[in-house]
Amino acid sequence: MTPFTRLTAIAAPIDMANIDTDKIFPSRFLRRLRGPGYERLLFHYIRFDADGNEKPDFVLNKAPYRKAKILVTGANFGCGSSREAAVYVLLDYGVRSVIAPSFADIHYGNELQNGMLPVVLPEETVQKLRLELHDKPGAQITIDLESQTVTGPDGATYRFDIDPSHKERLLKGLDDIDLVMQNIKEIEAFEQRHLGELPWLA
Repeated sequence: MTPFTRLTAIAAPIDMANIDTDKIFPSRFLRRLRGPGYERLLFHYIRFDADGNEKPDFVLNKAPYRKAKILVTGANFGCGSSREAAVYVLLDYGVRSVIAPSFADIHYGNELQNGMLPVVLPEETVQKLRLELHDKPGAQITIDLESQTVTGPDGATYRFDIDPSHKERLLKGLDDIDLVMQNIKEIEAFEQRHLGELPWLA
């Protein structure tokens, strides 16, 4: 898993609350294997019309925001189903972090599990950031995980909270297997000791 330490990138404002996982990744594509073109499925029905043409009014179809790696959205991002594909498609598009006033619990966990950083900030702060991004298309935001801060386009800095264990995993780029492997010597020693005490288990 790619570590997340400090990200300075173009941010896109999405002025919608309750963006569910079906909007992020429509259910009709759930059988689609991850591969080239997967990123086109992100916000598919919002980004494209019935003929597959881009809708010019959608923010990610506007030139300044096309390469956004940070999304700034409304409350309750990722509600609905638990589909992890909603995180895969964000990552494949290039998004490493979503800033919102709140997230659906399962989606929040899925982002962390896959190396994304979901950042929760107060509603008024998120609204302020979106206004700044609308006023300055293509503006950047900096997210520093070590200091747990977000720096907006105007230079103002805001602190966010994150569970220490999630923070460590992201900083080091550790997935579940990596966490186990950190303790492999202790695990192997336990297995040998256990087998010595109860050889009949073998």
